[in-house]
Amino acid sequence: MRLLLATRNAHKLRELARLLPGHELEPLPEGVESPPETGETYADNALIKARAAAAATGRAAVADDSGIEAEALDWAPGVRTARYAGPAATDEENLARFCAEVPPGSRLRYVCVIAHVEAAGVETLFWGSCEGTMAAAPAGAGGFGYDPVFVPDGEARTMAELADAEKDAISHRGHAVRALGEWLEA
Repeated sequence: MRLLLATRNAHKLRELARLLPGHELEPLPEGVESPPETGETYADNALIKARAAAAATGRAAVADDSGIEAEALDWAPGVRTARYAGPAATDEENLARFCAEVPPGSRLRYVCVIAHVEAAGVETLFWGSCEGTMAAAPAGAGGFGYDPVFVPDGEARTMAELADAEKDAISHRGHAVRALGEWLEA
């Protein structure tokens, strides 16, 4: 099955391709703008992106919104994860601010919501989460974003130190994408 993804993010495209074997994934076509993520929740933002992609292409579209939450920050940055250090911040800048503000050992969670919006407007949501703690220092070269400081419960390594298959089995996006995949197959 061909799936239109409302993203051009290469990291997400690779990760989703691993998690949805047997499906042909297409990035958001050039010329189709991704709308601003102005929602107050992950579901709001995922729906904003999937609705826009479906409306622009006349096809069903899939979008996700995900983020990291720290108990030490009253469960922020949440939906502001990608813009935590500012609107044009890089992954490195976001991670540096997060490391400066969250003490090692603090409780963390990753959250992901995936929206599937059909061309006719039918909307379905899929959720996933992963609990963990803040590492003492960034470690690992895999993954992206906050993975170098996220130690999943039951693990001694960060998400960035896990092999792709290990990460996919426990990650927030892995849980949400598997739920989408099961729904698509049903």
